[in-house]
Amino acid sequence: MMMTRAILASVAAAAALGAVVAAANGAAQAPAGFDGGRAYEHLRQVVAFGPRPAGSAALASTRGYIKKQLADIGIQAVEQAFDADTPVGRIHMVNLIARIPGASPDRIVFAGHYDTKLFREFRFVGANDAGSSTAFLIEWARVMKARKNPLTVELLFLDGEEATVEWGGTDRTYGSRHYVQVAQREKTLPSLRALILVDMIADRDLTIRRETASTPWLTEAIWAAAKRLKRTDAFLDSSAEIEDDHLPFLQAGVPAVDIIDGPDDYPPWHTAGDTLDKVSARSLQTVGDVLLEALPAIEKRLASR
Repeated sequence: MMMTRAILASVAAAAALGAVVAAANGAAQAPAGFDGGRAYEHLRQVVAFGPRPAGSAALASTRGYIKKQLADIGIQAVEQAFDADTPVGRIHMVNLIARIPGASPDRIVFAGHYDTKLFREFRFVGANDAGSSTAFLIEWARVMKARKNPLTVELLFLDGEEATVEWGGTDRTYGSRHYVQVAQREKTLPSLRALILVDMIADRDLTIRRETASTPWLTEAIWAAAKRLKRTDAFLDSSAEIEDDHLPFLQAGVPAVDIIDGPDDYPPWHTAGDTLDKVSARSLQTVGDVLLEALPAIEKRLASR
């Protein structure tokens, strides 16, 4: 009787251990969720490079950091280099492009800029603008790599979004305009089915409004997801007109949406105060959760077009 109990106990223990291992394996195989804490750590690392204007050594270091983080999860980033004529002279700029193959070669692009505006009168480290978009895309890459994607996912880190002097004319959106021009020249634009742009998304007091120029159905898909997740405190039903990197894509006929906590809602915008204490992992988490929730509906809509 004593031996029978011991055997039964051993069997039970083995079964319990097997259940734990199975659960662990199941968790490892499950699609990865967005991790705001991971994204925030990337943001912290990027801000540590200091001011990162186009053409600077600090931006080159940032580029190296991005490429290494992507390589560590098995994604290769390709440089799209170009020389831009600006009001302060010719500047060498580099877009970074990384693709995760999906069931279709047609692609959905997730983009954001990684440069900061040049200020000579104060030190501008751009925690929110553009540390947040840089960090978000690195973490988003990890999530997309673990997911079965019906479309190829492209991650686009844009250089030269910021004006070198003052926003207006051609002194802005250098990277996105160059990317679209190359795509038009190489006739690859038709395979670009949609663009989702993120910018200034880590504000502790996150207030994202519907950007008026953005493609309505894309906007609606994202705001419907926010409503399902009860995140209407961050994704507001009011609207705002914002000029950003999505405009060259819209002008080329690509459906595009700008997810941005605009300058009017972020007092430290383009000041020395855009620092780590003004941003949060929670805000990054909110945007990641909402976009991940919205993605199946967006993919379904694109499949029917």
